[in-house]
Amino acid sequence: MALMDVTSSGPSRGRGRNPRGQGERLREEIVAAALRLLDELADDQALSLRAVAREIGIAATSVYIHFSDRDALVLAALRQCHRDLLGAVDQAEATSPDDPVAGLRARTLLQGAWAHDHPGLYKVLHESTLNQRTDMAFKEEMAERTTTAVRRCMDAGLAPAGDAAEVALDLRVAVHGAVSMRVNQPDLPWPPLEEQVDRYLTKLVGVRLETA
Repeated sequence: MALMDVTSSGPSRGRGRNPRGQGERLREEIVAAALRLLDELADDQALSLRAVAREIGIAATSVYIHFSDRDALVLAALRQCHRDLLGAVDQAEATSPDDPVAGLRARTLLQGAWAHDHPGLYKVLHESTLNQRTDMAFKEEMAERTTTAVRRCMDAGLAPAGDAAEVALDLRVAVHGAVSMRVNQPDLPWPPLEEQVDRYLTKLVGVRLETA
């Protein structure tokens, strides 16, 4: 289930210079190339601006025009990655507008599917040292929307009343743990992620699932 096509468009070797006024287009190409490489490398510190430049066939100096250093580029790439994932998760939830439980389940499963499809990006987004060295507060938006989704279940009487933020945090911790272990220890005999997510939703959020 490919939610972000970060690897389909290969390098554009020997590309011409963007016409005047298209600097933003070049910036977008640089970010897209960084995302492809980060997904392959699974390590932000293994990325180099020269490698990104080679990926799209431009001079390294052209990358520096838009990004002062590697951290600045990686941060921009992760912002884009997170923004795309957030939109996909919200879209998944929106397919069940009249069923808060189904919506919460859909958004949770989609995050797990994305991590499965892009383990390299998952590791950089959540496990890299950039998280300690740089402000990545933009990730809080996903947490806030998960809290909102849990609160909808409570407000509809489909989950026990309680602190939605606390319950959402427990759910996120459980799901991220399951996903992270799959990414880092893929050879273990894992049960289907859907089964684990359903258990978390039942035990941590307190909802009842037809699929459970």
